[in-house]
Amino acid sequence: MPDVLLSHGYFLAEDPKEQQIMRPYPPLGLLYLSAYLKRAGFGVEIFDSTLRTRAEQSATLASRGAPVLGLYTNLITRRSVLDVAAVARSHGWTVVLGGPESANYPREYLSRGAHVVVLGEGEVTMAALLEALPTRGPHRLHEVPGLAFLDEAGEMVVTAPRPQVEDLDSLPWPDRAAIDLPAYVDIWRTHHGRGSVNLITARGCAYRCNWCSHAVYGHTHRRRRPEACADEVAHIREAYAPDQLWYADDVFTIDHRWLKAYAEEITRRGLALPFETISRADRMLKEDVFEALAALGCSRIWIGAESGSQRILNAMQRGVTREQVQWAAHAARRHGIEVGMFLMWGYEGETPDDIAETVDLVKRAHPHVFFTTLAYPIAGTGYYRKVADRVSLPVPWEDATDRDHVIAGRRDRAYYAHADRWLRRDVEAHHLREADPGRASMLAAEADEARRALLAAHHADAARP
Repeated sequence: MPDVLLSHGYFLAEDPKEQQIMRPYPPLGLLYLSAYLKRAGFGVEIFDSTLRTRAEQSATLASRGAPVLGLYTNLITRRSVLDVAAVARSHGWTVVLGGPESANYPREYLSRGAHVVVLGEGEVTMAALLEALPTRGPHRLHEVPGLAFLDEAGEMVVTAPRPQVEDLDSLPWPDRAAIDLPAYVDIWRTHHGRGSVNLITARGCAYRCNWCSHAVYGHTHRRRRPEACADEVAHIREAYAPDQLWYADDVFTIDHRWLKAYAEEITRRGLALPFETISRADRMLKEDVFEALAALGCSRIWIGAESGSQRILNAMQRGVTREQVQWAAHAARRHGIEVGMFLMWGYEGETPDDIAETVDLVKRAHPHVFFTTLAYPIAGTGYYRKVADRVSLPVPWEDATDRDHVIAGRRDRAYYAHADRWLRRDVEAHHLREADPGRASMLAAEADEARRALLAAHHADAARP
């Protein structure tokens, strides 16, 4: 009988949007946790819900006799995790939650069925918790750092914070053998012609963009040795033969010395594979950064541009300029690397002029692909604190996510649909003006129509008492 069953609340079969995209990756955090706990001598099983069904998970909880269920939580799985926890509790499991979502809302999760919430990194804390639970139970864990729980009087207790793991290379590699990883590779290959595997070379981000959550790693950045990362890539290639990698670091190019050393190690060992990753424009302002990325096999770099308005970027505390974003995007193209760009509408104080500047930046930067999202305040962030007195939820907390927060005084979604149409039509028209002038003219007219609709909505809102 295992000591712990690890699982999560995401089911691909219940996500129509992802079923169209079909780019799933396994939960690396749970795989790291499994490997660490096994090395510490605990019996561990993983139920990876991504490619399974809720009925299968419920049947597992009903039939297995493990004393502890560890569930990973994130922004999109709140309702699902609560449902899984309820099933588990009905069969006598002790429910332990970890991840950024439960760290932001420990009281809410504890009051709705969780026994314990792990705060911060999970490996060392979970091992200590599994040692303590058989003798202390879930209500007398005061001496175990890194936890939130309800004491015997029903009061929430938050124990002392646990120090983070300083040497990431002291952790074992993710326990990929415990799940059906080849199924993920096959899904990618079937739908995109190339199988993909995810890994990390670092944990955390030291930057302080005020809409970004740092609930698990805080404002830290810890990096693995280049040689250790190359060893893991060699293992992944041998075991799973992917066609590409996804480096899931928050800021892949943050340390230029490390990047150069890693590129040299990968090149020396003939391990280069195409890959995608995310970084910041201000950490890619040298040609040798792109030379290293190209040597590693980088096929696409994702840049968090967020806005083309410097005023909005400054309000976000991004620490990046629009000129840096433009330079990095053009430099990537020079080195044969595609550019992906993330953009955010609706940040506090944004005006039509700021939206126009975003449209202008995307035309100038010319990314191969870009995505937009509507800014939403995540609990515990500076952005949330800035708008907290105007935030409400239109549905009960347990049925919502932080994306459902309504900010009084902000434009409705139809307004930002106009912004999206303006952006996409104007950018396409700009890049077709020589190759296809007729279509470019049509798209420019559609962009102008969307721009005028947005301005009309803006002036109508401004005229309301």
